[in-house]
Amino acid sequence: MPNHLISENSPYLLQHANNPVEWYAWGEEALTKAKKENKPIFLSIGYAACHWCHVMEHESFEDPNTAAIMNANFVNIKVDREERPDLDNIYMQATVAMTGSGGWPMSVFLTPELKPFYAGTYFPPVRRYNMPSFTEVLEGLANAWQNEQEEIKETSQKVHLHISASQETHAGETIIQEHLNAISTSIQKSYDWKDGGWGGAPKFPQPMILEFLLHNAHTSKNNTSHKLINHYLHAMARGGMYDVVGGGFSRYSTDAQWRVPHFEKMLYDNALLTRAYLHAWQVTHNPFYKQIVEETLGFIANEMTHPQGGFYSSLDADSEGEEGKFYTWSLEEIRHILKKDSDLFEAAYGVTANGNWEGKTVLQRVIDNTTLAARFQLDEETVQTKLAESHSRLYSARAKRIRPATDDKVLTAWNGLMLAVIAEAARTFAETDVKAANILTMATRNAEFLLTHLRPSGELKRSWRNGKTTNEVFLEDYAALILGLLELYQTDFNPHWFNTAKELTDEMIENFNDPQGGFFDTRKSSTSLLFRPKDIQDNATPSGNALACEALIKIAAYTGEGHYRDLAEKSLEAVATLAHRYPLGFGKWLTAAQLATDTLKQVVIVAEAGDPNFQGLLQATRSVYTPNIVTAASSTLKSESLVLLQNRSIVNERATAYVCEGFICNQPTNEADVLLQQIIS
Repeated sequence: MPNHLISENSPYLLQHANNPVEWYAWGEEALTKAKKENKPIFLSIGYAACHWCHVMEHESFEDPNTAAIMNANFVNIKVDREERPDLDNIYMQATVAMTGSGGWPMSVFLTPELKPFYAGTYFPPVRRYNMPSFTEVLEGLANAWQNEQEEIKETSQKVHLHISASQETHAGETIIQEHLNAISTSIQKSYDWKDGGWGGAPKFPQPMILEFLLHNAHTSKNNTSHKLINHYLHAMARGGMYDVVGGGFSRYSTDAQWRVPHFEKMLYDNALLTRAYLHAWQVTHNPFYKQIVEETLGFIANEMTHPQGGFYSSLDADSEGEEGKFYTWSLEEIRHILKKDSDLFEAAYGVTANGNWEGKTVLQRVIDNTTLAARFQLDEETVQTKLAESHSRLYSARAKRIRPATDDKVLTAWNGLMLAVIAEAARTFAETDVKAANILTMATRNAEFLLTHLRPSGELKRSWRNGKTTNEVFLEDYAALILGLLELYQTDFNPHWFNTAKELTDEMIENFNDPQGGFFDTRKSSTSLLFRPKDIQDNATPSGNALACEALIKIAAYTGEGHYRDLAEKSLEAVATLAHRYPLGFGKWLTAAQLATDTLKQVVIVAEAGDPNFQGLLQATRSVYTPNIVTAASSTLKSESLVLLQNRSIVNERATAYVCEGFICNQPTNEADVLLQQIIS
């Protein structure tokens, strides 16, 4: 007998629709029931690709006896954290405050007034791991609600006041270049030079920190961080976290050496990491980085793209009930598939009969091409070709396996992050790669999908699946999509993308602005929340506030309208102290601060239709890493809706470039080499 989730659209909620638990989605029906019956709420938050969410479902939520206890004593609400980041934010703060840590599945018990009084993550079905069983927790809390309700409400009020107070922001100092240089040095000093990254196991990628270090090195003309960046990017891509067979990155490494991943693949991780590799390629022109970018975008195109152009959210860690089964190999399988080429492959990836994880092998590079070439008496090009062929054959064999489940909902914020990197890759590779046109098509189809399906009747939404959208939308959805559209505009210069980005910026300010500085995560019309959250710290995804800050800086540069810049600077002041103190948690903010501190350059290129010099000037702007420019261009002299393009005329009857910075404009030029010098100087 299905429960109340059967009519939901989220794959995660639908996974629980046939549990014996009387699950509700978050909404008026469940919240009213809790108040009417004076029952506490059990709030379970997770997501479709979460391994331990599946474990707890199988052990507890599918068990009739456990379900009976839940149904008798609680109103049970299931939430997909990817659809409702606002609820996830609020109750994760409560979980961390009460237990000292957090994660998913998140298990929080609330009063009917939505105030948390007990929290945890995964609970086992019996006493295990020095933890009480889930039924013991349920029965204990049900008894407490019956007999100690006033004490529970006092506790919940204290927790409520604590997490509400954490939302307050206070003006701090203005971040200047010296501060950013000092933060960069501090980050480098704490780097793990043995294994790469920061911290121990589990080890999470930090692409936003890499982006800041790259940008800071560009601005300060100090390349000391490049060695760190190269070390880090190689450590991640050569370890088990990168899928050498099919492309793309897993969520994180379960160990400190990047050897064994947690096998779920998230859209946002692949967007953020691909962009870091793309920018590193612009700086170094290391072909390995370009290979990672192209393979990862190929993975997105092949495995995470809706036929109409939207990008799916994630691939599960599990298949056939086992974590990682789809991605791991035995020596016997590899030898059967690769035959005479197996020796080279086994040496490259250290494949043994015993495996490197639970008797199986997680592919990770142990010997480089130079060493392999010497050992097998081949040239390096042949080694690379043979390994690529082996990857292809393994990919074909793997395709016959039972695939992990795909969470096929399309989320605006995560798609905006991916749109930005795809659009940038399309223009970066335009002169060197025949695949660039396909990458651009991928970007334009995605933008069209988002502006059609996730903006029905002109109103932006958070999530789409099977023709249905959710009613919610959040700050990060607006900000990420704005940035994605700005990158796409700078790739094909279709003014529609810019005009829509500006419309969305004005909507974002109207619906989310906090007069005290920064933005709320939810619209001013949001209801049924304990409080209006305002999350300023970066997590696995960038803070919506940090994304909004970056978007405002760029929109201000395009329009010349100072109020956009004012809002950005006010946001930066509110996080300055925290960013100084905890830089690893504010990587996107640091990049936004670096952008604000730079003298942002406005580059304009105009030409008559068909002028061959137009592409030459464009290529000059794209041939190097230039994080501190915004570009506008027209090859028809008709796109005057953009302020930057107005009153710009061609000089000497040839395509002409204008570079302005710090309220001063350089002499216009027709020459690509002169333009390049103006950009990089």
